[in-house]
Amino acid sequence: MQYAVSVYSFMQYLREGRLTPISCIAKAKELGFDAIEFVDFVFPGEEKPEEYAAKLRAEADRVGLAISNFAVGADLLEGSGGDLEAETAALKRKVDIAANLGCQTMRHDVTGGPKNRTYRGFDNYLERMASGCLAVTEYGAEKGIRTMTENHGFFSQDSRRVEKLINAVAHENFGQLVDIGNFLCADDNPVTAVGRCAPYAFYVHIKDFIVKSGQEPNPGEGFFLSRGGNFLRGTIIGHGDVPVLQCLRALKRTGYDGYLSIEFEGMEDCIQGISVGLANLRRYAEMAG
Repeated sequence: MQYAVSVYSFMQYLREGRLTPISCIAKAKELGFDAIEFVDFVFPGEEKPEEYAAKLRAEADRVGLAISNFAVGADLLEGSGGDLEAETAALKRKVDIAANLGCQTMRHDVTGGPKNRTYRGFDNYLERMASGCLAVTEYGAEKGIRTMTENHGFFSQDSRRVEKLINAVAHENFGQLVDIGNFLCADDNPVTAVGRCAPYAFYVHIKDFIVKSGQEPNPGEGFFLSRGGNFLRGTIIGHGDVPVLQCLRALKRTGYDGYLSIEFEGMEDCIQGISVGLANLRRYAEMAG
């Protein structure tokens, strides 16, 4: 296994100006990671994305750190004014940026759901979403970039829905970024969900959540609601309720040996949270065999 960290994990310091996306690279190396993952929303608006990607890659090469993945936003239902062709064209440009970064995978959102869902659910939109994903992944294959959906965004977050989408696309270049914690946002049991989705995994996010029942009083700042109304708060890997070890065992049983990328979302100091999380993750990965 190789260990990566999403630049999103450093958002606390990025917002405070204590780090920049570029300086996160050296910090990730210092913390002991093999790679760093970038997200498109940290790119500065005043620079061309292609040029900024080249700067990030040059810095990663300088410090001896790989760039493992590029994660980008998209909405194949509502994006680009509902024009699917325009939205997929925008995603193809993101594939070009992933190539500039030197990574081999790109994760893109599928949708947060339609604005008007009257008598229409996930299956009604499946063909449209799958056609958009297929167009992007066929282009990605030409560039040597594997593309992925993630269990993310509520509407396309349950493991059964994600599996259905991947099988509808049915292309060897298209798989899943399996986020072991995000299933809880859709009230999907991570153990069952990871076991179902592990065969499709191209990349893995490791995160942890403290979970409190929606039957309990609102625990206050830092918590958000799952789709079904449970309370979730990001925390250090090993400090929450995500069954990290069991999820790793499910992934290893299917032969997954790619990146385990930490995505820290806690209220704790992010450097401490990332560092303690990495130590725990290494220990769990060894225990998983």
